[in-house]
Amino acid sequence: MKLLLIPFLLIVWICLDLFFGLKRHRSKITPMENTLYKQSNVQFFTQGDKWLDHLLQQTEKATDHIHMQFYIFRDDNIGKKLIHELKESAKKGVTVRLTVDWLAHSISRKEQKSLKKAGVQFEKLNAPSFPFLFYSINERNHRKIVVIDGKYGYVGGYNVGDEYLGRDPKKGRWRDYHMFLEGAGVADLQQCFFADWNEASGESVDFEKTLYLTSPEDTIPMRIFSTNGAHLEHIIDDVLEDAQFSVFIGTPYFIPGERLKNKLVSLAKRGVKIQILIPKYPDHPLVKDAAFPYMPELLDVGVEFRQFYEGFYHAKVVTVDERLMFIGTANIDKRSFHINKEINTVISDKDWIKPVKEEIEKDYYESAEPITMNTINKRTLFERLKEKIASAVSLYL
Repeated sequence: MKLLLIPFLLIVWICLDLFFGLKRHRSKITPMENTLYKQSNVQFFTQGDKWLDHLLQQTEKATDHIHMQFYIFRDDNIGKKLIHELKESAKKGVTVRLTVDWLAHSISRKEQKSLKKAGVQFEKLNAPSFPFLFYSINERNHRKIVVIDGKYGYVGGYNVGDEYLGRDPKKGRWRDYHMFLEGAGVADLQQCFFADWNEASGESVDFEKTLYLTSPEDTIPMRIFSTNGAHLEHIIDDVLEDAQFSVFIGTPYFIPGERLKNKLVSLAKRGVKIQILIPKYPDHPLVKDAAFPYMPELLDVGVEFRQFYEGFYHAKVVTVDERLMFIGTANIDKRSFHINKEINTVISDKDWIKPVKEEIEKDYYESAEPITMNTINKRTLFERLKEKIASAVSLYL
């Protein structure tokens, strides 16, 4: 009897912890700040090796500072290569600040000491804390930001590690999207970086004093939103609101919740063509099982689903009528909407969006297979049981 009591009490503790932790999180939500469209020159990356080469070239040219923030930072070949560059920059007198998510990174303690010895300022974000330990473990900083010399910035889906360049034989080819910015939008990246940096380090650096913005040619209007487990669902809802012809959604995890599902149903019923691309092979347990309960109603109104089979699809993008594009770090799932810290952009420029959209849709038409009602009806009893379990814990997947 005593042996049964211990796991029972543990389950009760975890449930109460998650319930009251979420309640506290929601009580701290403040109104969303109204961000403005700012002009930036934007370069788009769909391949990890090209993104990394570009990033390394920019870090080598840094003269004032490198501010780098990643959710996952592996202590593997790619991670070591980037760490080496950061150390070399710090030794040359460049101010280097590196932040990683407390739970998701794998930089060894030895390497952390080596970074600090070389002059790199290093902080871990969102460490678990009491009284709501289990909920705080779920509060992750999912942002990926780089700012160099207050002039150039990167934001998107790539983390740091061999797998993100397609070098993990188990996951194979890795599809993701990332952007390089020059112009006024870099200020928003810098502001977001220092919001996290100052919280973790206890410093109070004024981000505006670290800006040296340029005025490049060929700029496009872009809004940047940083969210802390709130408002993101509303932002996406607003992006979709005026869709007239088409919506494309690419996401590794599709757990939209009722509000966004109903929005998609409404759009489809008024004749908007909706295409959704997800990976065929998930990288975490239950995440794909949690997507299936949303599909029948969406398929019934004409929404198209496809699954990417040439490796892993990690991209996060929404396009509307070739006139709006939402892209950044957030997945179309409850965790990104209601728990994680994320940073995303909304771009409004038809000439820029059109070729990017065409590139994005190649995966949909050339490297993906349809998901139909027949696919769903063939799911086994065990798979349907997993759907029920996944739905029950979908907020924390």
